[in-house]
Formats: sequence, C-alpha cells, structure tokens
Amino acid sequence: MVTFREMKVQEIVEDQSLTTEQKIAKLRDIESEARGLQRAASEGPMGDDDGWQDELRQVRIALDKLGAKEPRKGAASL
Repeated sequence: MVTFREMKVQEIVEDQSLTTEQKIAKLRDIESEARGLQRAASEGPMGDDDGWQDELRQVRIALDKLGAKEPRKGAASL
C-alpha cells in the first residue's frame, strides 16, 4: 500500500515542470518536516516505530535518484 506522503514524493520526482534543483528543494522540505515529526513522536509515549522512518527512506531514495548531495552535518544551532 502506498501512503499519501509516498505519492507526494513520487509526484514531485515526476513533475516535468520543476527543475532538478526545485525537486530537491521540495524533497528537502518534506524530509525536514518528517524529521521534525519523528522527533516529536519520539518524545511522546508512543512505541519505537513512529512510522516516519520509512517515509524518510522514501525521500532519501528520491533525493539520491536526483543526484542530491547529502547535506553537511555541523553543530546544532538554536
């Protein structure tokens, strides 16, 4: 079964009106949102499987297919 978020990722990848850079930017927005929701879920009384790991994997696969470089990791900022 395909989730709504997976459909959105696929829609972005297949959108001919967007440049590769625009697709990457949109996917990064989804990735950032999913990571935030994953963090929020991990702070609650839910179990280990918050459901966001698979969503993040789908975004990462799409970014890799588009040739996106992994963002540099640095010190966390407030």
